[in-house]
Amino acid sequence: MNSEEILRPLEGIRVLELGNYIAAPTAGRLLADFGAEVIKVERPRTGDELRNWRLYAGDTSMLYRTVNRNKKSIVVDLRTDAGRAVILDLVRHCDVLLENFRPGTLEKWGMGPEVLSEIKPDLVITRISAFGQTGPLADRPGFAAVAEAVGGFRELVGDPDRPPVRVGVSIGDSIAGLYAAFGSVTALLQRQLIGSLPMVNRVVDVALNESMLSMMESLIPDYLAYGVRRERVGGRMEGIAPSNAYPCSDGTSVIIAGNADAIFQRYMRTIERPDLADDPGLTTNHGRWDRREELDAAITDWTRRRPRDEVLGILEAAGVPCGPIYTAADIVDDEQYRARNMIQHFAVDVGEDEPKQVGFPGIVPVLGGRSLPIRNVGPDLGEHTREILGGLLGRTEAEIDELLEVVS
Repeated sequence: MNSEEILRPLEGIRVLELGNYIAAPTAGRLLADFGAEVIKVERPRTGDELRNWRLYAGDTSMLYRTVNRNKKSIVVDLRTDAGRAVILDLVRHCDVLLENFRPGTLEKWGMGPEVLSEIKPDLVITRISAFGQTGPLADRPGFAAVAEAVGGFRELVGDPDRPPVRVGVSIGDSIAGLYAAFGSVTALLQRQLIGSLPMVNRVVDVALNESMLSMMESLIPDYLAYGVRRERVGGRMEGIAPSNAYPCSDGTSVIIAGNADAIFQRYMRTIERPDLADDPGLTTNHGRWDRREELDAAITDWTRRRPRDEVLGILEAAGVPCGPIYTAADIVDDEQYRARNMIQHFAVDVGEDEPKQVGFPGIVPVLGGRSLPIRNVGPDLGEHTREILGGLLGRTEAEIDELLEVVS
């Protein structure tokens, strides 16, 4: 079946997104990807600050275009009575409200869950914050960098003899966004199955630090059960060997994950080390982890004498899991991504005389064998204000002009 023929499962759902930056907009993007109509509310003049993050040319960053794809943008000033009235009017027509303000902000504006529920009794209210809506740290502000540290993630990233480092993307925000989208969908499903839900079941409370903690596998149980305190191990994974990045003769590196018992034996024979394959002390992962330095040295000795493609070809033929470490250029040229429609191109203003064809990452997960087509990249600021206020709310042109004059 052609991906264009597949019914997007969230068609008919309308979402009001009040979020900035990455967390709530990521949740909105996921809901929009699968058919929800997402109305993104932005502040006048500047809009979402993400419009200027990594802005190399033009007036809207590719980061904003990516995170806010498939959405509609309207300009409303939430600091004004007129702006808040517009939001409350929009709530009547929406199924989900997304926000990632500091806890208490919506309440201060007179738009807390109680007020919203009076207007729309079945509204799903998804709230993202640094530490959640309750507890002693609820009022504390914090970005993903702080949440990654408090959630236990940052302590494990980097080399053991150096301070912890950050990964190259806003992973804390993105994971929180995933949870927010998932929580929104579960609440919508429960609403569909049960009908009327009490407010406590319609408020989805996502904390950045808890989102990161949930990704930490057995970090806490290992500590409480065995007193184990995980440490940074660089490119390795604690307790798993051999699995690492290894240098090749052409200046590139490859990832090789030959840590399964059966794979390890043929892996060692492939790199011309039958002595290690037959070593009784290396038959289990525990023994291999104890001798990880020895194993990595043997593997490195083999890989650094060969170029990347030769290394990968030999290992793939032997059934050893491995792969290149891709750059953006590698991803764009990759046949697998292309076959599944995972790089989709749009004409975008990049600050030049003419729009440029720019590739954007496709929609995950795949339905029907290939990524669903992206309907539009992140919109221009306020691009859909007249459409939404006039078409959905029935405001006249004069009323819209008056509102836009106030925010301009």
